[in-house]
Amino acid sequence: MVKLEEKKTTDAIIEEITDYVLNKEITSEEAYSTAHYVLIDTLGCGILALNYPECTKLLGPVVPGTVVPNGTRVPGTPHVLDPVQGAFDIGAMIRWLDYNDTWLAAEWGHPSDNLGGILAVADYVSQQRLAKGEDPMTVQEVLEAMIKAHEIQGVLALENSLNRVGLDHVLYVKIATTAVVTKMLGGGHAEISNALSHAWIDNSSLRTYRHAPNTGSRKSWAAGDATSRGVRLAMMAVKGEMGYATPLSAPGWGFEDVLFHKQELVLSQPLDSYVMENVLFKVAYPAEFHAQTAAEASVQLHPEVKNRLDDIDQITITTHESAIRIIDKKGPLYNPADRDHCIQYITAIGLLKGDIKAEDYEDDVAADPIIDELRDKMVITENKAYTKDYLDPQKRSIANAVQVHFKDGTASENIACEYPLGHRFRREEAIPKILDKYAANLATQYPEKQRKKIEAISSDYQTLISMNANAFVELFINT
Repeated sequence: MVKLEEKKTTDAIIEEITDYVLNKEITSEEAYSTAHYVLIDTLGCGILALNYPECTKLLGPVVPGTVVPNGTRVPGTPHVLDPVQGAFDIGAMIRWLDYNDTWLAAEWGHPSDNLGGILAVADYVSQQRLAKGEDPMTVQEVLEAMIKAHEIQGVLALENSLNRVGLDHVLYVKIATTAVVTKMLGGGHAEISNALSHAWIDNSSLRTYRHAPNTGSRKSWAAGDATSRGVRLAMMAVKGEMGYATPLSAPGWGFEDVLFHKQELVLSQPLDSYVMENVLFKVAYPAEFHAQTAAEASVQLHPEVKNRLDDIDQITITTHESAIRIIDKKGPLYNPADRDHCIQYITAIGLLKGDIKAEDYEDDVAADPIIDELRDKMVITENKAYTKDYLDPQKRSIANAVQVHFKDGTASENIACEYPLGHRFRREEAIPKILDKYAANLATQYPEKQRKKIEAISSDYQTLISMNANAFVELFINT
C-alpha cells in the first residue's frame, strides 16, 4: 500500500503576506498622507501618457466595441472594460512614460504600478455593490490597498534580487496586486493564499526587453500586464480555484530551485508601512530613477555650459554601482525606451536643454548629433561611498555627481546631488511640485473647468478619503 505524502506546510512568505493583507491595521498617518500624493501623481502620469499614440493603441477591449455592464472605467478614455483588461489599461498608462514612483533596493521597481489592479477592482466592485443596493468602496480603502501593495512589493525587493537571475521586477507587482485585490474581491485567508500560490507559479518575464540588444516598449506595458494578471488570478481564487502549498520551496520544482539559483526568498523585516513612507517620487524628470540626481546636476550646469558645448573636453559622471549596471550605455540607442534608461543620454539632454521632458526621448530629438557627441565625452566612475549609502536603509540615497571639463583646462563645479527631489528627506520641497506636475498632466487632456474640479477634490485629503471609489473614477471620465 502506498503511503500518502503528508500535507505540506504552506510557504512562510505566502502565509506572512496573507496574514498582513487580512489582519494588519495601518496606523501611520505619514503612510496615508504619502499614499494620497502617490494616488494623484500616479493617475496624472497615466493621463499624460494618453498623449502618446504608442500607448493608446494598446488600450481598450480585446474585442473592439465590447462594453462591460458596470465595468471598470479607464480614466481619460471612453473604455468600460472587465476588471482584468481595465487593470492592464490603467497599468500601462501609469508606467508608459517612466514617470511614476520608484523603489530602489536589491531589486528595483515602481510600487504604484499596482494601482492598475487596485483602481480597476475598486471601480468594478463599487459599481457591482451599488447595483445590489450595497455600499461601494471608499478612496480610504483604495489608499490602504496601495499602502499594502507598496509594502509587499518593496519588502520583497529589499533582499531578493530578480535582476541578478535575469528576471524582471514586475513579478513583485503581480504578487502584490494578487494579494490585495483578492481581499478587495471578498477573498479570505484561503483565497488570498491560493491566489498567491498561482502568482508565484506564473513566474515573471525575462528582463531582456530592458537591455541591449532587445530594449523596447514592452517595458512600458509589462507592469500593466503583471497587475492585470494579478486581478485574473484573484478572481479565479475567489471562485474557489485550488492553490498550492509550496510553490516557492518545493525541492526541484519550486521557484527557488528552478528560477532563483536555489536561493531562499526572504522577507527581511515585518510588513507594515515602511515602503510607502520611503517611496521615491519622480517629481521633475521622466527618467530612470538611478539617473534622477544626474539629471538635477546636469540641469544645474546648463547655464554654465550651454554656450560652450564645442569647448567641452570631457564630462565625468560619478555614480553608484546599480546605475553602472543598469543605465551606463554606450553606442547606438534605438528607441525612447533605450534612451530614458541611459544615464549619458539623460545627462546630455540636461546639459543641452536645461530641462528633460518625455518628448526628449523621441526620435526627432535624438537625431540632434550634439547629443551623441556629448555622450561620447562622458566617463562613468563608481564612488564606493555612493554605493554604500544607496544600500543603507537609513539613507537610501541615489547619488550622482556631474562635472564638465573644458579644452582650456578649466572645469565647472563638480555638482553632487545625493538625494533626489522626491526622496523622503526632501518631501516638503517636493509636494508643491508634485501638485504642479499633476495639474500640468491633467491640462493635457481636460478642459479647465473639469481640471479644476479634479484638482480641488484631489487636493482635499478629507474630502477625498470619504469619497466613493467609483465617484472618484468618474471625475476622470473625459467629457
